[in-house]
Amino acid sequence: MSELAVVVPRAETESVLDSLAAAGLYDDTRSIQPHGEGVAIPVTDAPDGYETVRVDLPPRNRDLRELLAGRGWSDADLDRLPTSWAVVGSCLLVQGDDFPDPAAVGDALLELHGEADTVLVSHGIAGDQREPDVEVIAGTGDTEVVHTEHGTKYALDLARVMFSPGNQAERARMGEVVAAGERVFDMFAGIGYFTLPMARAGADVTAAEINPEAYRYLVENAVLNGVQDRLSAFRADCRDVDVLADRVVMGYYDAPDYLDTALAALDSGVVHLHATAPTDDPWTEPVAALEAAAGERLVEILDRRVVKSHAPGVDHVVVDARIGE
Repeated sequence: MSELAVVVPRAETESVLDSLAAAGLYDDTRSIQPHGEGVAIPVTDAPDGYETVRVDLPPRNRDLRELLAGRGWSDADLDRLPTSWAVVGSCLLVQGDDFPDPAAVGDALLELHGEADTVLVSHGIAGDQREPDVEVIAGTGDTEVVHTEHGTKYALDLARVMFSPGNQAERARMGEVVAAGERVFDMFAGIGYFTLPMARAGADVTAAEINPEAYRYLVENAVLNGVQDRLSAFRADCRDVDVLADRVVMGYYDAPDYLDTALAALDSGVVHLHATAPTDDPWTEPVAALEAAAGERLVEILDRRVVKSHAPGVDHVVVDARIGE
């Protein structure tokens, strides 16, 4: 007998999935599949407010290797398959590009993730404006999405602006540490990665972004999340923005080079310094940079976190420090 599923527009898949999971109604033993013009999400019981259907959905299977092994792929080719990808809105973003037959891999990934309609391979981020180099390997080729995380909505074009799925926990964390009414300076705002969770938590955020495409989405996303009254956005180099803040977010790998600007904007409060550092010694370099820039203003190191691996032997790290007057 067919089992229950709710049918929703593809663009709403992530937000509905979050709501169903929070309510304990999402059936994670079955896969999400296209259904008519929308997507069918398996549920254990009929939730209120959704179109519910009975439909046969195949068992959930996230094993790309097993799927392609069943199609006769050799062990040598299977060993070269990507092991990391993420659903971003209606796109699948694959990390790593040294694998065989990208079109076949892309088609297989679409089978495994029925909520997606496009597969992109990331070839990295280039330049001071952090522009992505991506390639469509399967699907419709539509790279403009609305991605939802912990209730925050991010509209973006993955072919035009960067998005790092591995930073999800850090984005959520920034919405938890900030206080309502706090003045925040987000020096490298992008599309609002950290700005939006903080503004949703009630902070007043001054955000600088030099990339015109990212800036456009930053402004649109403020409206999308209903926080435009708590955002002052500048399409400018952060060094040219005059602001006083209680908290400064430096979400950029070259952030240590901008510590003088960050500390000049900080009355007294907290700075979140992002950097890259050796995996076997992640803290010496960023802490030393903070100590050199802050001098006697450095009150204490509050926290140190490894966000994710950046490259072999190199990690993306964050150091939180309290700065005095």
